[in-house]
Amino acid sequence: MRSNRPLSPHLSIYKKILTSVFSIFHRFTGISLSIGSILIALWFCLFALLPSYYFVFEIISANIFFRFILFIWTITIFYHLFNGVRYLYWSFGIGMDLNSVYFSAYMVLFLTMLSSILVWFLL
Repeated sequence: MRSNRPLSPHLSIYKKILTSVFSIFHRFTGISLSIGSILIALWFCLFALLPSYYFVFEIISANIFFRFILFIWTITIFYHLFNGVRYLYWSFGIGMDLNSVYFSAYMVLFLTMLSSILVWFLL
């Protein structure tokens, strides 16, 4: 007799708590930063290759979609940085009580947004 239950637990079964969501996004931003770094390197290679390729660099740089992607990439840089520092503190057993966990999570979000806005709009 076959039941309709899944064979193994998966994400749809578990309750989404703040620490697990932040952990999943930390991994996702790490992958995104790796892919983005390759694309940024290729973008700079276009700039450095020859003067005849400079027009391609200018077209890509002026595109609003490309700027939006760079803005999102900047957010992922800061999120991964601040959340990584948070995980480093946890490795030493600092900030493991529930109030500190939630406070540090909201600080990661706040510092991520503040840093991204500073980089893009004020500097």
